[in-house]
Amino acid sequence: MAKLAGLPPLQAAIVDLDGTLVDTVGDFEVALARMLADLGHRAVGRNFIARTVGKGSEHLIACTLAEVGAPASLLERAWQRYQHHYLQINGEHSTVFPGAIEGLQRLRARGLRLACLSNKPTAFARPLLEAKGLSVYFDAVFGGDAFARKKPDPLPLVQTCKALDVDPAATLMVGDSSNDAAAARAAGCPVVLVSYGYNHGESVHGVDCDAVIERIDALDVLLG
Repeated sequence: MAKLAGLPPLQAAIVDLDGTLVDTVGDFEVALARMLADLGHRAVGRNFIARTVGKGSEHLIACTLAEVGAPASLLERAWQRYQHHYLQINGEHSTVFPGAIEGLQRLRARGLRLACLSNKPTAFARPLLEAKGLSVYFDAVFGGDAFARKKPDPLPLVQTCKALDVDPAATLMVGDSSNDAAAARAAGCPVVLVSYGYNHGESVHGVDCDAVIERIDALDVLLG
């Protein structure tokens, strides 16, 4: 694997959650099915969920309602029922991707400060990281409701760098989607994407990023 060239010495890494560290489609599937049952609608399939996640829970719910032909007027009740069910099963139907823990350990061993930055609500993100034994690796955790705008806007990355007291140009973004890449580019962060994530059902190999890796622990070789 070729090493990344031209990067300044790294001070930190910002890591996405869903589709990057943890395969959470199972959690989404169960929570959405229970939400839709409460509203009298059929469940949606895993492929639809994998194409739709990544832009925040509000976006996921709105798209799900449209997918089953439910009126948009149900959005507030759907959001309430979704929160109720998701918090009950958070992490029970999800798995940590191979190489994720090893990758975080190696980034820490390099002396990097680490933050987890997700479009998932903070109240969902923190318990999931704890349940999967990942929270110990992070100096900070921010969800999609932590800032005024979500990825692909650069604001969350800029503010996360400020919270870590690091320079964006020396902060690596590790994600799985064009949202992560676009936010990183606009914030001035180098960005590496994993090949196995969701990315709205499309390959990440056509996304503007510095590299695509098969596992997060491959970063150790990539960074040299």
